[in-house]
This record gives sequence, C-alpha cells and structure tokens, in this order.
Amino acid sequence: MTSFLQFQLPDWFVAGGAAMWVLALMSVVGLATLIAKILQFARLRPVSSKKADALLESLASGRTPEPTSPGNAPIDRVILSAWENRTMDPASWEEDSLRRGREALEEMRGGLRALEVISALAPLVGLLGTVFGMIGAFQALETAGSQVDPSILSGGIWEALITTAAGLTVAIPALAAFHWADRTIELCREKLQDRLARLKVQIRDSGDREAAPTAPRQAEAPRRQAVAG
Repeated sequence: MTSFLQFQLPDWFVAGGAAMWVLALMSVVGLATLIAKILQFARLRPVSSKKADALLESLASGRTPEPTSPGNAPIDRVILSAWENRTMDPASWEEDSLRRGREALEEMRGGLRALEVISALAPLVGLLGTVFGMIGAFQALETAGSQVDPSILSGGIWEALITTAAGLTVAIPALAAFHWADRTIELCREKLQDRLARLKVQIRDSGDREAAPTAPRQAEAPRRQAVAG
C-alpha cells in the first residue's frame, strides 16, 4: 500500500510527510468554502439594492410604491419587509427591522470562520513540518559522523522547506478569500443601515403629512366656540 501511494503521489508531497496531508485537507476545505461563498453571493447579490432604492425614490417623490416581491438580495428583503411593517409602533418597528438585518448578515457569514482558521493555521502547520524535517536532517548528519556528505544536509533542508511553502500556498488564497467575503458583507451592512435610516425618515415624514391636515381643524373648534360665545 505504501509503495502504491508513493508511486501515485509526487515525490515532493511524500517528502513533506504528515504535514502535507494536513495541508492538503485544509486546501480542499478552503477551496470548497470559497466556491460555496461565490455561489451564495452570486445568488444573493449582497450589495444589490435596486428594489429598496426604487421604494425610497417613490416615497421621496410622493408616489405610492407598487407592491413587488423582495427577491433574494438581503437589502431588498429587509427594506421591503420593514415597509410592510410600517404600521407597528416605532420602537417595535425599529427592533424588528434591526433583527431582520442581523439575520440576513449572519446568513452570509457562514463559512467565514473556516477560511479564517485555515489562513491562520496553514503557515503554522507548514512551519511545524519544516522544524521536524530539519530535526531529521541534522539527525542524519549526526549519524554520518566524520564522513559528512553535504548532499545529506542539503537534501534534508529542501525536503523540510516544502511544508513551509505548501503552508503559505494554502494560507494566502484562504486569507484573500476571507477578506473579500468579509468586505462584501461589510458593504452590505453599511448600505442596509443607510437604507433603513432613509426609510425611517420617509415613514416619519409620511406620518407627519397625514396628521398635518387634521391639526388645523382640531385647532379651529375652540375658536368657533369662542366666537359663538
């Protein structure tokens, strides 16, 4: 079985020892997580806010927004849901809107922890493999005694350094993928906060406009009674 694996696997992979297997597993998990995040973001479109912006533009121009489906975009879903719940009291409305926003953002954070852990652990695993490789190289050098062959030391060193290179190769893409996904979610959060704040102002202004015509009539009643008296 060992000879079969050595025949199938590259020599540099076999020379790396157990650390290479750990790094290979990390690379598979990191690649699968990255593909999953790309597909998820392509489906959700985290920074898209076309329907939310259309709603806010309609409210700003005084038009009645037309009913529409929110779609998959988190910003559109939260804003349109907040608009439908505008009849709630202000404190409950704000709490419910923020809760929906947190749920939408948390849904997109799935898998980010795996990328963060891989980007942090992969270099350490590679360094650990290098340390063990260097120990083996110096042990072989000690065993050679006075008949020291430089190729023994040089061969052990390059085999030991393979794991460090492999660890960095796994960690750098994982770290880049983590920051890309984290920044995308951060942009979504900022746009969501902006749209919620604008919607809150529009709902408050529309409520003031609806209440404004009744205020003069209520104020005129005492004056009529005073004139009649």
